[in-house]
Amino acid sequence: LPKYDLAVDELKHSLSWFNLSTTPSSSASSSNKNNSNNKPKSSNDNNMTDNKPAAESSTANKGTAKRDALRSNEHQVQAMWDETGAFESNPDPSRESFMVTFPYPYSNGHLHIGHAFSLTKAVFRAQYERHQGKNVLFPFAFHCTGMPIQAAANKLKTEISSFGCPPKFPEDDPEVRAKMEAEMKAAAEDKAKKQAAKGDKAKGGKTKLVQKTGTGIVRQWNILKKMVPEDEIPAFQDALHWLSYFPPIGVDHLKDFGAGIDWRRAFITTFVNPYYDAFIRWQFEVLREKNKVLFGKRNNVYSLVDGQVCADHDRSEGEGVGPQEYVLIKLKVLPPDHGQARHAKMEALLKTAGDKPVYMVPATLRPETMYGQTNCFVLPEGEYGAYTIDATSEIFVMSARAARGLSCQVLSGNDYFTKEFGKIECLETFTGDELLGLPLKAPLATYEKVYTLPLLTISMSKGTGVVTSVPSDAPDDYVSLKALQDKPDFRAKYDITDDMVVPFSVVPIIEIEGYGDASAVYMCEKLKIKSPNDTKKLTQAKDETYLKGFTIGVMSYGPHKGKKVSDAKPIIKQEMIDAGQACLYFEPESRVVSRTNDECVVAATDQWYLAYGEESWTGAVRTHVLESGNFDAYDATALARYEYVIGWLKEWACTRQFGLGTYLPWDTAWVIESLSDSTIYMAYYTISHILQGSNNLNGDKEKSPDKIDPADL
Repeated sequence: LPKYDLAVDELKHSLSWFNLSTTPSSSASSSNKNNSNNKPKSSNDNNMTDNKPAAESSTANKGTAKRDALRSNEHQVQAMWDETGAFESNPDPSRESFMVTFPYPYSNGHLHIGHAFSLTKAVFRAQYERHQGKNVLFPFAFHCTGMPIQAAANKLKTEISSFGCPPKFPEDDPEVRAKMEAEMKAAAEDKAKKQAAKGDKAKGGKTKLVQKTGTGIVRQWNILKKMVPEDEIPAFQDALHWLSYFPPIGVDHLKDFGAGIDWRRAFITTFVNPYYDAFIRWQFEVLREKNKVLFGKRNNVYSLVDGQVCADHDRSEGEGVGPQEYVLIKLKVLPPDHGQARHAKMEALLKTAGDKPVYMVPATLRPETMYGQTNCFVLPEGEYGAYTIDATSEIFVMSARAARGLSCQVLSGNDYFTKEFGKIECLETFTGDELLGLPLKAPLATYEKVYTLPLLTISMSKGTGVVTSVPSDAPDDYVSLKALQDKPDFRAKYDITDDMVVPFSVVPIIEIEGYGDASAVYMCEKLKIKSPNDTKKLTQAKDETYLKGFTIGVMSYGPHKGKKVSDAKPIIKQEMIDAGQACLYFEPESRVVSRTNDECVVAATDQWYLAYGEESWTGAVRTHVLESGNFDAYDATALARYEYVIGWLKEWACTRQFGLGTYLPWDTAWVIESLSDSTIYMAYYTISHILQGSNNLNGDKEKSPDKIDPADL
C-alpha cells in the first residue's frame, strides 16, 4: 500500500506538471490559469511556456475546450519525450532493471481498442516501476510472419480480378444483399438451434462475423476501405506493401497513446528486415546443431486448399486446436439376414467387393472397452459412404468428412491409406437408415454378432459418424440401448426387430471402486438419467466415468484382467492394430477453419519440426518452471497451465511452404512459421537498437547506427 500511495502522489504531481487540475473546474482555460502558478519548477519549463493550450484559441470548437486543452498538452509533452529520449533505456549497473514486453501485434491493419485495453496494463506497470527508481525497458515491435497478410493480399487480388477495380460486388444491389443476408442469418440460426439441441452453451444466433460487420458479408476491399484511401487499395495486392504501410502507422498511434516506449528498438519481422531475419536464421542453426530440429512425417492440422499445415495465425477459427488421436475399430459387415429392402445397396456392395471386407469404422478414444460392445450406432438421417482403402484392400463405411481426413494420413511408416494424398474413392453412398439393422462382427466383443441401431444424437461433424456401443462404461450408450429395449414403438419406427436389440445385455469389463463393474449403469441410475436427450446429466456422467475408469479402473474381463486401465489401454490398442482389427485416425480436437475458409483436417506430411518432447529439453523446462524457485507464474492456475503444456507438447511443426517469414537456412523451400519465429524475439530487443536504430522498422542497413551489415551476422 505505501508504494501505491507513492504512485498516487506521483500522479497528482504529474497532473499538475501537465497543467491539469485534480479538482473539478468550470472550463479547461480557467483550470489552466488557476494551476499555472502551481506548476513545479523544472529544467523543462522553458519547453512549455511558449505553447498555449488549444482551449485558449479563438478557433476552439464549442463544447470541446477541455478536450482540446488535454490534446494540446498531450502533443506538447509527447514532443518533449521524443526530443529528450525520455523512454530510451540503456544498461545502468547502479539501478535495478525491469523489463516490460507486450506480445507484438500482427500488422494486417490498424491497432484496435483490444490492443489499447491490454496495453494499459503494460504502460501502467512500466511507469509504476519507473517511479520506484528502476531502470525500465519497454520496447515494441510488429509481427508480419505467416499466412494472414498473404491470404488477405491474395483475396484482394481475386476480388479485383473477379469484380473489377474498384470492384462492383453482387451485394451492391440491395435485393441481392437482402437475399444473401437472409441466407446467412438462416444458416446461423440453424447452427444455433443444432448447438442448443446438443446441449452446447448458447452463443446467440449471430456468428462472430455478423457481430463484427453487422451483415456477415465481408470483402477484403471493404475492410481496407475503412483504413486506407480507396485509390491506394490496389497496392495491397502485394503482400509486402502491408509491411511498409501499417507498422509506421502503429508507431504513430502508440506515440499518441503515450505508451512510453523505447522506439530505437522497434522492428518488423520476416525476410524484409535483414537483421531480424539473420537473428531467426541464427536461432534455427543453433537448434539444429543441438538436434532439436528434426524432419519426418508428422500429424498436423492441415488445409487441403492451402496445401500446407495450418498454424494458429493461419486460422479464422480454431486457434489453439491440435490433432486428436482416435482408434478406428473395424466392425465387419456380414450379409444382411432379415430380408429388409433397405439393405439392397449393401448387398450389392458386398457382392462386387468380392474378397475385400467391408467395415463400419467407429472412432473411439477407449479401445480397452471393446470387450463390452453390444451394438453399433448410426444417425438415421446421416449421410455415409463406402470408401476404398488402398493400403489394406478394404472398404470403410464412414462419413465423407472423415474419409477426406483419412486420405491425408498414413497407415504406418510412409504408407498412406490411399494411393493419392488427399483423394479417396467412394464406391457407394448410404443414408443412415440404409445401414440400420445390418449384422456386424465386432472385434473382441463377447457377442458373435451385433447390429446397427439408430442414435439420434450423433454429430456428423465429429469422428466418423459411426459409434460403437459399450453400455457398461459409456452412459450415452447405456441410455440409448435401454431406450430401444424398453420402447417397442421406437424400435418399430426404424424397423428394428426385437432380436437385433433385446437379447443384448450389458457386459461388465472394468471394475471401479465405488462404481462397481458397470459404471455407466451406476451413474445413470444415480443421476436418474432416463433419456438420451438429457444431455447435461449425460455429460456429467460421462466425464466422471471416463476419468474414474482411466485413473482407478481395473480390467475385469479379457486377457488383461487385473491390470489397471491406464496400463492396459495402450497394450490393447497396439494388439488390435497389429491384428488388423483397428487402425489410428486423427482429426482436429474441434473445428478449425483456415483464413482461406477451408475446414481443416489432420494430415501426415513431411515436415521440419521442433522436438519439444525430447527428454532432456522437457526435463530442463519442467525443472525451471516447477522446481527451480526462479520462475514465478504469479497465479496457481497459470502455473498449472504451464505444467499441462509441458506434459503434452511433444513435436511442433515449425515450417510452412506458403506465407511470409524467414526461410529455413538449410532448406529454403520452407518458411519458418509465425509462432516459431516469435519464441525468443524478446532477446532481440536487447540488441535491435544497436543493429537497426531509430526510425528503421524494416532494417535498412544504411540507417544502422554503427553501419553493421546484416550479411555479416
